[in-house]
Amino acid sequence: MITVVGVDGSGLSAVARTRLDEAVLVTGSERAFRRLGPLPGEARRARGPLLEIVDAHLETGEGRLVVLAEGDPGFFDVVRELRGHGVTPEVLPGLPLVSRAFARAGLPWEDALVVTGDRIDRVVNACRAHHKVAVLVTPGIGPAEIARELAPTTPRALIVCEDLGGPDERITHSRMGEATTRPWKDPDVVLVLDPLHRPYEPSWVAGARPGPEEWAVDFGDGGGLTPEVRAFVLAKLGPRLGDMVWDVGAGGGEIAVECARMGAAVVAVEREDAACARLRRNVIAHGVKVALTRGQAPPALEPLADPDAVFVGGGGADVIEACAARGPRTLVCALRTVEQVVTVFGILREQGYQAECVQLQSSRLAVHTDGGHRLTATDPVFVVHSRRP
Repeated sequence: MITVVGVDGSGLSAVARTRLDEAVLVTGSERAFRRLGPLPGEARRARGPLLEIVDAHLETGEGRLVVLAEGDPGFFDVVRELRGHGVTPEVLPGLPLVSRAFARAGLPWEDALVVTGDRIDRVVNACRAHHKVAVLVTPGIGPAEIARELAPTTPRALIVCEDLGGPDERITHSRMGEATTRPWKDPDVVLVLDPLHRPYEPSWVAGARPGPEEWAVDFGDGGGLTPEVRAFVLAKLGPRLGDMVWDVGAGGGEIAVECARMGAAVVAVEREDAACARLRRNVIAHGVKVALTRGQAPPALEPLADPDAVFVGGGGADVIEACAARGPRTLVCALRTVEQVVTVFGILREQGYQAECVQLQSSRLAVHTDGGHRLTATDPVFVVHSRRP
């Protein structure tokens, strides 16, 4: 018999106390045991890998094993691990740490993302792209690391929640500079908030909002790639939540805006003043977040966070080589001549990419002055798309 008990510092239910009184063995994290306090009854504490303890207990078949977890054990916790091991436990949840964190901050959280894991880049990219993120702290991903990665290009307010429900509970509203230097004592959750965000209309789904209803929208300014070519580029880039996308030689930022609409964190790199002004207008018009880096690539790329996907819409072979050297999973570029394609293929292969090329041209139906209908062709574009094996 295996029971998972969520402890949150607010006292156990009668059923949870009964299960602990019945237990012959109790296991869990150090923090969960601190929240519980002294073990009741005759139970022994078991230390070691959870699944090894479970297997040994199932072999003996003696008494009840209680697994302690923090908050709700079905939320990024041990229930998934046990179910994946073929064990169906009894689950007695506590109050989720995220729910308690937002309650302490006095904030609603149906529009919040909840993230965790061991990849700081993915966590921080979600914080760059979304206005309200709850980060469940893990080793190496806490308030100092989050603030260090976000600064200085992504201003955010942090609410750091330590020892939630415990005797040393502390809720701290912190600036990012302070978060990188202040000593933190066992934080549970960091709320990362965009102070400039304008509230959305109430949504029907929790967390991230539904994706865009249309790809390759018409920006109406006549610049950049045609919507048909852009649709193919987006399909090959595959922007998604948690990704960092570079749009290099961004022009009016059409690719950057589309990637941001799909939930990715985006940096647009552009040197021309007029293009930067057009890019800002497009970002505002579509209500997305895009970080603009004004400057000439490749030098402008050096301080940027490593990308997951890159689109190069302008620049020479040196720009494509610099982008490939940063190791994105996919790199797409738009070119005008076959000679450019041959050069880019050589660069990408040297960097370990598998590359393909297509020539795209679209024709649109137009009404002429004589009342007739004709197809008007756009200029052809070579699109090279590549991935690391």
